Amino acid sequence: MDTNSVDTLIHPGWIIPVIPRGTVLENYSLAITGDRISALLPREQTEKLQAKQVLELPGHALTPGLINCHGHAAMSLLRGYADDLPLMPWLEEHIWPAEAAHVSNEFVEDGTELAAAEMIRCGTTTFSDMYFFPEATARAAQRSGLRCQLSFPIIGFPTAWAANADECISKGLALRDELKHHERITVVFGPHATFTVPEEGLARVATLAAELDLAIQIHLHETVGEVLQGVEEKGERPLDTVNRLGLLGPRTQCVHMTDLGEQDIALLAQTGAHVIHCPQSNMKLASGACPVKKLQEAGVNLGLGTDGAASNNGLNMFTEMKSAALLAKLNSQDATALPAEQALYMATFGGARALGLEEVTGSLEPGKQADVIAVDLSGPEAQPLHNALSQLVYACNGSQVSHSWVAGSPLMADRNLTHLDLTDLGTKTASWREKINQTKN
Repeated sequence: MDTNSVDTLIHPGWIIPVIPRGTVLENYSLAITGDRISALLPREQTEKLQAKQVLELPGHALTPGLINCHGHAAMSLLRGYADDLPLMPWLEEHIWPAEAAHVSNEFVEDGTELAAAEMIRCGTTTFSDMYFFPEATARAAQRSGLRCQLSFPIIGFPTAWAANADECISKGLALRDELKHHERITVVFGPHATFTVPEEGLARVATLAAELDLAIQIHLHETVGEVLQGVEEKGERPLDTVNRLGLLGPRTQCVHMTDLGEQDIALLAQTGAHVIHCPQSNMKLASGACPVKKLQEAGVNLGLGTDGAASNNGLNMFTEMKSAALLAKLNSQDATALPAEQALYMATFGGARALGLEEVTGSLEPGKQADVIAVDLSGPEAQPLHNALSQLVYACNGSQVSHSWVAGSPLMADRNLTHLDLTDLGTKTASWREKINQTKN
């Protein structure tokens, strides 16, 4: 450290930095100066530090903020709208008609604000979003203080936002130009899927992404039916189509990936593509289970996502971590398939790697942006505390998050949001519920 003056000095019970993996530090403190972590050191060595704010959190664990690698934030306004249905009937008979009737700039901005409040209260500090009117998502993200990857949606048929894939790309790149110097928001390509974007659109995305050095996020191999459809219509699996068109590489984020053969896993490992696992949404829609253990063994990086609240029905990365760990064990019939430390890694540093943010966030290391959460482990649901890291994954449900910072700025203190008004948000959400119910079949 170049100075003994820091902005915030936190004395927790435990610090779980994620890097090195599995480390749990007791009687350590964390200092924040400006937007960065300036020190991680034994508490007895902090006496020389002069801090503007000192927080005593003796029963808490500090961890990196959680990273939700895939979602559709505005769909929080459709939470519980259509449940207990398979993917395609859920989409075609309920969600798409509701979106056609209601999705607008206002819908997206209000829905994203609702999602942001939920995510902050559950420990998320970075989220990736793919939805219509991403400019409205950006406005809500800026107000919330969250870090955000906007995967602007590219779809080949008319939507409320654009007429075709070319217009999607044009609007998305204009938004990227507008936000390219923003400190917390990045804009990347979001082709929806191989079955909703024509090949010429996918090929154009591949070319532009290479030229501009932008990431790509795409729904891929979400169900067995999707893969079979690709084989029947194109004579190849969707992953092979994406690879043939030049979209598969180290900046590609493949979402879902429930139906994978050995050749698919080998191709992912070879190209350096990332997999975003959404266990709860996949289970709820009976879409299948991502083969996490096999992917890890092949060296493929995985992040975690919630998907949208319409198919989850929440945006809680704590329950997502637990679900991922339990599903991996069940699916592989191996109790060691996804241990707690690896589930937390996926929800933090693995997600940061997938989004290309590993130099910025995802671990508690001096020099990195101060994206930090404090989790209160003093309650009965986390006691007795034999292993703080294990309790985070298996015993916490997100409500224990007491404080949150992004780039050193507090988003929540003692469970109170600093940027968002829950009363105003509740009024807007109730109004949308009435509007949506008036047009429900």
